[in-house]
Amino acid sequence: MSRIALVTGATSGFGKAIAEKFAAENYRVIITGRRKEKLEATAAVLREKYKAEVLTLCFDVRERKAVEEQIGNLPAEWTPVSLLVNNAGLALGRDFFDDAQMDDWETMIDTNLKGLIYVTRALLPQLKKSDNPQIINIGSTAAKEVYEKGNVYCTSKHAVDALSQSMRIDLLRHGIKVTAVHPGAAETEFSLVRFKGDEEMARSVYQGFTPLSAVDVANVVFYCSSLPPHVCINDLVVTGTAQANSYYFHKSQ
Repeated sequence: MSRIALVTGATSGFGKAIAEKFAAENYRVIITGRRKEKLEATAAVLREKYKAEVLTLCFDVRERKAVEEQIGNLPAEWTPVSLLVNNAGLALGRDFFDDAQMDDWETMIDTNLKGLIYVTRALLPQLKKSDNPQIINIGSTAAKEVYEKGNVYCTSKHAVDALSQSMRIDLLRHGIKVTAVHPGAAETEFSLVRFKGDEEMARSVYQGFTPLSAVDVANVVFYCSSLPPHVCINDLVVTGTAQANSYYFHKSQ
C-alpha cells in the first residue's frame, strides 16, 4: 500500500505544491487548512490530475482542541501516517519592534510555533507505528539570522529551528527522522499576507531577481523524504542563486 503523508497549510503556496508533489509520487495524501473552499479545490486537483487518494481536514492549527480531535481520530484506513510536513505558517507585518501590532505577533507565534507543536504531538502515535517515519518542518532563512523589522517572525522561525533540533534528539529512540527545510525568498502568497493585501508592496519584494517558486521548495522537501531509511538530512537551507541569506540579495538595477 502507498505511504501516507500529512501536509498542513495545503490551501496555497508551499503546502499546495508539496501536496501535489507527493500525490504525483503515488503517496496517499492528507491535507489540512482552515479555508474549506480552497482546501477542497486543492483536493480536487490532486484527485483529477494525479488520481490520488486524498483526505481533507479543515481546521486552524492554532486551535488545539480541533487539532487533537481531527488528527487524533483519523479513519483507520488512513493510518498509520509515515510522513508529516509541518508547513502551516505566516508572517504578519514588517514593522519596528515598538510599532508592531501585538495581535500580529500572537498570530505568528500561535501559528508558526504552537500550531506546529499541536499537530506534531497529535500525530506522533501514528508516526511511531509506521515504517521509516519522518517529520519535515518548514522553517525559513529567518531562522538563521535576525533582520530589521523581522522581530517576532524571526523569533518564531528560530524557535522552529530549535524545536526541530530538540525533536530530533527526543524522537531518536523511536527512529523518527526530523528534517528542517529553511527556504529563502519564494514568490507565493507569503508577502501578500505579510503586507496585508498590499499587492504593490508584495510584488516589490521579488523585483530585480529570480526568487524560488513553491515547486522548487516542494521538490526539495520530497528529496529529503526519498532517501534510504538510514539517511536523514537534518537541516537544509535553500535560496535562489541571487540570495545569500535572509537579507543579502543581488538585484538588477
